[in-house]
Amino acid sequence: MDRIPSVDLKDFISDNPNRKEKFIKEIGKAYEDIGFVALKGHFLDDKLVDNLYGEIKNFFDLPIDTKESYEIPGIGGQRGYVSFGKESAKGKKEGDLKEFWHFGQYVDDDDERRKEYPENVDVKELSEFNRIGKKTYEMLEKTAKYVLRALALHLDLEETYFDNYIHNGNSILRPIHYPPITQEPKNAVRAAAHGDINLITLLMGAQGRGLQVQKHDGEWIDAIAEPDELMINVGDMLSRHTNNKLKSTVHRVINPPRELWGTSRYSIPFFMHPISEMKLDVLDSCVDDNNPKQFEDITAGEFLNERLIELGLIKK
Repeated sequence: MDRIPSVDLKDFISDNPNRKEKFIKEIGKAYEDIGFVALKGHFLDDKLVDNLYGEIKNFFDLPIDTKESYEIPGIGGQRGYVSFGKESAKGKKEGDLKEFWHFGQYVDDDDERRKEYPENVDVKELSEFNRIGKKTYEMLEKTAKYVLRALALHLDLEETYFDNYIHNGNSILRPIHYPPITQEPKNAVRAAAHGDINLITLLMGAQGRGLQVQKHDGEWIDAIAEPDELMINVGDMLSRHTNNKLKSTVHRVINPPRELWGTSRYSIPFFMHPISEMKLDVLDSCVDDNNPKQFEDITAGEFLNERLIELGLIKK
């Protein structure tokens, strides 16, 4: 497999059972083989996407002291601004060549759950920034819900198995700016090789070269989406829950060729997380004599905390 498979969510949400089954088989096979798909038919419209890119470019163009005023201490970077080079991949000491922002969950029907999460941070210089960010968050969360419904059916679970776990889940929308490269990077890349922590990741902005996916034989291939596609990959939580039946694939964002060092890159991943108390224990249906249980029992909250410590975003 030398390219990322493409699927269309409209097949799954159609009233045609054959189209729905086709989607389930296609995405299931892709996630067992390589852990990535390019998805058409999602719930983002072109105007919302254009508005979002406009707003995030406006934000990252703000003076550095203005941006740093939105960097909130003591919350592990879960909301607001995270400055350039602050995050590094697991096991790597060099910081990634990026700065980013975090929008988090908007809880409006559960007071106790609302207290569990930090508040979202309002950018007072940009009147539309937070409204556009919230709308994008909601549309990507809706898209992710249907992808997980398809995967539940692929795993012989009830279709809405994930619904209660992801409602008010600890999901994050992360607009990223990879600034122009001004000097030879010392062992640093825009995003070092890593697997994602969460259930699934929906990535906007994978048009053009940069994102690469590592196949199971170790070869790296380019993951390039069409303008109307999202890249969606399996995260470590879902891989663990399915006993590695669905693959969390290592991926990276490489530095551009020298002639393009003067250009910025923007990408916007949505990290779909469940509520913290979801058990990630290996599903019984994913264990057999040929594939014994590979992972210890753990909750999503415990697993996330472990990984944030490894990433250097929170201290032990």
